[in-house]
Amino acid sequence: GSRSAQQGAAGGDGSAGGAVAHTPSTEDFSLSLLDTNLPAEAETELRSFIAKRLTKGALFEGMGNVASVGLSIPESKVGCYYCRFQQENLLEMATLESDINAPEYVVCFLGGSEKEDTFRLELDKYIQSLKINLDLEQKNLETCVSPYLRSWFEDAICPIQRVVQLFQDKLASLLHAALSYTPVEVKNADERTEKDISRFLAAASLQGLVQEGTMTSLCIAMTEEQHKSMVIDCSGPQPQLHNAGSNRFCEDWMQAFVNGAEGGNPFLFRQILENFKLKAIQDINNLKRFIRQAEMNHYALFKCYLFLKNCGSGDILLKIVKVEHAEMPEARNVVTVLEEFMRE
Repeated sequence: GSRSAQQGAAGGDGSAGGAVAHTPSTEDFSLSLLDTNLPAEAETELRSFIAKRLTKGALFEGMGNVASVGLSIPESKVGCYYCRFQQENLLEMATLESDINAPEYVVCFLGGSEKEDTFRLELDKYIQSLKINLDLEQKNLETCVSPYLRSWFEDAICPIQRVVQLFQDKLASLLHAALSYTPVEVKNADERTEKDISRFLAAASLQGLVQEGTMTSLCIAMTEEQHKSMVIDCSGPQPQLHNAGSNRFCEDWMQAFVNGAEGGNPFLFRQILENFKLKAIQDINNLKRFIRQAEMNHYALFKCYLFLKNCGSGDILLKIVKVEHAEMPEARNVVTVLEEFMRE
């Protein structure tokens, strides 16, 4: 219908831009450029791509999409993250007074491939922050909005890569803390490093992949064991870890990250992280299946024990299933026996 849109565009090197349109009083809309770092020809092609998506009604407020776009730039095909939104205060006004025709915006970020999809949630959060801070006065655009748009790659895509490069072989302890929901305290770090570590822990945890109740119980259990909180001291060139845990599973995956560091591709690191979580979930599901069998079969109980011993992450898996099976007497008995075996 009658609406206006803002378009942003980013270069393949990971910088960015944005744009605004004023809606004519017809059923159509117009797109006008606010900011970009694309060449003029490629910007026109991108605008045409976004206009088609808008015409089809394929852009929902605040929900980003990722697609491959053909543009007249050396890369030819690039991955494009695009998101439609309104200013936070104007969105509220439009809800209250339906006849207000508040301007709408589309921000686009371009990278070398469609792998931006692995960072879609991070980019959605990035746009949320832009919504709150956006003010279309030219002064605000130059001082706040444009610099914010241009730093999207560094701020939303690179934190995992920076953490891998900072921690190197100590990354296993960070992966272990994320999997086991161990509280982590960061000391003497600059703001960006502290944020990067926090983002890495969030991205490496199984939040959203295990039951919500399990996660809450694990968090409570680990927080109560205060002596097990991990402390990261960033006062030196290399972070120093205190009360750090690790296991063979995390050590093996740490090696995959360190090996990937040579190429320096942030999308590769994210893919490794997703594979790490997928393997952890598979191991949890396998253990749960063995526990169900072990309730009636002693041989299956021995299979449980062998699995825990050989998977490299028995310490964490036992904690997770213990919390999940707390209300099931038979399964709880199996877990208790497994704990005794593992201790011995």
